[in-house]
Amino acid sequence: MPEREDPEGTTDDVELVTRSVLTASRLLVAVSARSLAAVEERVTLPQFRMLVVLSERGATKLVTLAELLRVAPSTAMRMVDRLIAAGLADRQPNPTSRRETLLQLTEEGSRTVADVTARRRAAITEIVQRLSPAQRSALVEALAAFNEAGGEPLAPVRDDTAGPHPLGWTTDLPTVGDA
Repeated sequence: MPEREDPEGTTDDVELVTRSVLTASRLLVAVSARSLAAVEERVTLPQFRMLVVLSERGATKLVTLAELLRVAPSTAMRMVDRLIAAGLADRQPNPTSRRETLLQLTEEGSRTVADVTARRRAAITEIVQRLSPAQRSALVEALAAFNEAGGEPLAPVRDDTAGPHPLGWTTDLPTVGDA
């Protein structure tokens, strides 16, 4: 990748930035994989993504889940069937259309999302605590710019009552009532 000179006269090495982001991505994938290790016999990463979407959105139509996860409806159906078999999700009639069903988390599904998310948060917190305050500020600024450039919304400020934020995808599609 070419180097560019920025307005302050310093060189901006796009390749160096790209390699740094790829390294950070590899670290975050490892953190995510370790956080899923306790449930990996029951849940794959794509299935976990579906659980997180259901946790965020509540009862959702299959076609909407497929769109949000950017998979074919048949793939989403297989994922749902496995989650139902594992006791992590179930179907319910759509109150606005008797011909449709909605998918939702079971209590076990909600616990699974909360547990995996808590493990991932703890691992990331441990890494971030090793940075100096100045490095943390620079990281927040850099990641905010990176997320904005990639079209990813800022994760909401969390407290103990807030649910998990979707992991690596936007959820700007209509909700059950909208669709």
